[in-house]
This record gives sequence, structure tokens and C-alpha cells, in this order.
Amino acid sequence: MQKTFPLNFGLALVVSCALTVNLLAAETTPPLKALLIAGGCCHDYENQKVILKHGLEARANVIVDVIYVNDATTHPALPIYGHPDYAKGYDVVIHDECAADIKDSAVIQGVLQPHQQGIPGVNLHCAMHSYRFGEFTKPVTNGAANSFWYEYLGLQSSGHGPQEPIAIAFTDKTNAITTGLADWTTIHEEHYNNIRIFDTAHALASGTQVIKNKSGEPQRTNTLVVAWVNLYQEKTRVFSTTIGHNNETVADDRYLDLVTRGLLWACDKLDANGKPKPGYAAVK
Repeated sequence: MQKTFPLNFGLALVVSCALTVNLLAAETTPPLKALLIAGGCCHDYENQKVILKHGLEARANVIVDVIYVNDATTHPALPIYGHPDYAKGYDVVIHDECAADIKDSAVIQGVLQPHQQGIPGVNLHCAMHSYRFGEFTKPVTNGAANSFWYEYLGLQSSGHGPQEPIAIAFTDKTNAITTGLADWTTIHEEHYNNIRIFDTAHALASGTQVIKNKSGEPQRTNTLVVAWVNLYQEKTRVFSTTIGHNNETVADDRYLDLVTRGLLWACDKLDANGKPKPGYAAVK
């Protein structure tokens, strides 16, 4: 006699098989190797490096190594400087440093070298205000020495206003990074300006912030790009977000989900539905 099974049993079997395949893939796929660079002025990198490492490793099959210096200046003595092979053996570099007064073009070129060689990049918050010199408050010219870092990022920013909540709206909801993500509003955060957006960049999210006067009344409203992707030198995938000043924001599940997706996309390990490709989901 032929046995028949209820529809829900068949569906459960399919789901179970899919989960088994994903787990087996994760167990047999080497983790991505990410290098997180942190340190410098104005942020609690001591704790944020830990939040980021644990948050990313909980969401994807990735091992995050950290280079960190307890140096709160705008010219932190990061050991990568002068060593352009610092990312050898890594699949992606996460720049979370605040190094506004590192101005030596040879040093900056060394920081960029792995990305020029094709290693993907993820850039968080104050990385956008690092490695700047010359007239960086004006739109830079392609090919100029002070344009190299911004050409890698895909967006030029020079400063921010007071900390107020930022309403984040995903402007491209079909991108693999943003699909299915809900708009949200941060706590009090720094809102970075947009001096120039390069042709190689594609905006994913905007942030709207209401600036108040001394009486607490709305004075002006700024809407700026806060998350984007860039194709650097026509080959290297780069994801960036200007959000991430305060620990509470960095630890927010919505923030960590976005950064994890950005990292997986940069490494070409994110499918069109915003899910890690087989083998790159977190290993539980």
C-alpha cells in the first residue's frame, strides 16, 4: 500500500533538508577572514571593537581579527602604517579608525594598497573623516592626491553637526543588502555631510535629522546619504555607512544586521534575497 503524508509534513521535510544542507555547508566552508582596524579620536573603540567582532561573528561565518591601538588622538599610531601588505591573507578589511590627521600621502597609499589589489572594504563612521588633507571641505578632483581615499570610499564627507536622532530610510529596497530591512530611527547620533558622491557609488539609505535651536525648536532639516556601496577601480567592492558614533547604535541589532550584509556583499557572499550564500551563514 502506498503511504501518503499530509502537506505540512512534506513542507517540514523540505525545510529540514534545507537547514541540514546549510549547516553542512557552513561546517565545511572555511570562514571569511576579516581584519577590523580600530582606534583614534573621539569614540569608544575599546568597547566598539568587541561589539562589532561579536556581532558580525554571530551573524555570518566570519572570523574577525582586530588591530587596535589605545590612542585617542587624530593621528593614532596604527601598526598598519608603512606596511602596505597588512591585509595579506584576509578576505575583507573593516576600517573603523578615526585618523583625521594622518596626512602623509605615502602612508595613505599604503592603507589603500590592499583595496587596489582587490581586497574588499567595509568602512564605518569616522573612517569617512580619516586620511584627509588639503582643501577637503571642497569637492576633490579625481586623480588629485587628496582624492584617493574618497575615490575608494565613493563619497566625500568633511564634518557633522550636533547629535540628534537620525531617521534612516532605505532608498533602494531591492538591493541585496537592504531587501527586507525596515526603516528605523537612531538615538542621538552624528549626521555626516555629503560634499561629493562619486559616479562609482550607489546610495542605499538616506538619513533625515532635525536640528534644533537653543530654544529646542526645529531650525533646519538635513537629509543625507548614510549608507552606500562603491565599485573601487572597477573591481573592488566597498560598503560604507556613516552611522555608528555611540555604543548603543553600534550594538543595535538593526545596525549589526546592516553591516553584516554589507560585509557579505563586499565579499560576494550575499544572495539576492539578503541571505548569506551557502556556507556563509553563522555557524551555531
